Amino acid sequence: MDWKTRLLHSATAAPGGFRSLATPVWRGSTVVFESLADAHEHWQAETAGYAYGLFGTPTVLELAARIAELEGARHTFLTPSGMAAIALVYLSCCKAGDHVLLPWTAYGPNHALKGHLGRLGIEVETYDPMLGGKISERIRGNTSLIWAESPGSITMEIQDVPAIVAAAHAQGVPVALDNTYAAGVLFDAFAAGVDISIQALTKYAGGHSDVLMGSVSVRDETWLQRVGSTRHMFGMGVSPDDASLVLRGLQTLALRLERFGQSALKLAQWVKRQPGVRHVLHPALADCRGHDIWKRDFRGSASLFSVVFVPSVSAGQVREFADALQWFAAGYSWGGTRSLLMTYPGRRDLVERYGGQVLRLNIGLEDSDDLIADLAGAWPRLGV
Repeated sequence: MDWKTRLLHSATAAPGGFRSLATPVWRGSTVVFESLADAHEHWQAETAGYAYGLFGTPTVLELAARIAELEGARHTFLTPSGMAAIALVYLSCCKAGDHVLLPWTAYGPNHALKGHLGRLGIEVETYDPMLGGKISERIRGNTSLIWAESPGSITMEIQDVPAIVAAAHAQGVPVALDNTYAAGVLFDAFAAGVDISIQALTKYAGGHSDVLMGSVSVRDETWLQRVGSTRHMFGMGVSPDDASLVLRGLQTLALRLERFGQSALKLAQWVKRQPGVRHVLHPALADCRGHDIWKRDFRGSASLFSVVFVPSVSAGQVREFADALQWFAAGYSWGGTRSLLMTYPGRRDLVERYGGQVLRLNIGLEDSDDLIADLAGAWPRLGV
């Protein structure tokens, strides 16, 4: 055999018997079959076997299975981002002429999809997140999907998801929940009757601000087939290397969520006592909208809360305050180890609804007293 052929067809192999606590990173686009008779193309590797790397390698399917186990789902599909997970739900549930209900508090890019969906003949209507069972009055004959997001990603309203589900299912409409805040574990979406639960695994599951990934978890066989076949046709594969990063993040998820919840609540209570604060929006605070539902349905709170300042505090003063902070970086996303903040100067609706400028804080793993000292040192910049 010529050496050039031997490069590709070597008979050597590493010795067997190696075991590791980490899931191996199985990379591959091409899957090799034992014979041509075994060759087939199918996205459901669990029952049909591996066919192509786009449909998942053992590393990817291990992560999907673990997310499904955590959420109590029939199956989980992984997507390249949380936004891709949202898009996959629309593509699986909706067609031209359909109507969708979306809470106005939902993730901003979900709202931004309205224009694209409109070009496909799909109408997206926003609703008050606190409607609960009264959402039945907004359901039409062509409503094909109702979204929930609890809490809202900026203003933290807790929705009565079981009541929404009951009203929707009474009229044959499925419900999808963005369950990213709860990391799939602080709120039991499927016990509440939700049909589809999505997460941005980028956030708490990944946990280190170094990976982009989403998940779509489904409750039964019908949604397994609809979502799976749609994902297959749109080519939504994920990298096994990225999947290995999320698998690593899952090992410390419980510890991080516990620390996040404790620190964020401590800081929220401190901020609430400061001058110039109109509201602190945190689900575990009694005056947050839906707090009683949070106590009923959630196992805890996570790293996010928002501050609404009094009307005399300008957007410029909030920026000056934020720029003076040492331990809070300005950045989108959340759920990683570092503390972050974000303002929303373009969201006039937030100012009108809440009566002041809104600042969202994501509390990381820094010492909570250091974070409080940082906020206290910059507070005079607010001019209050």
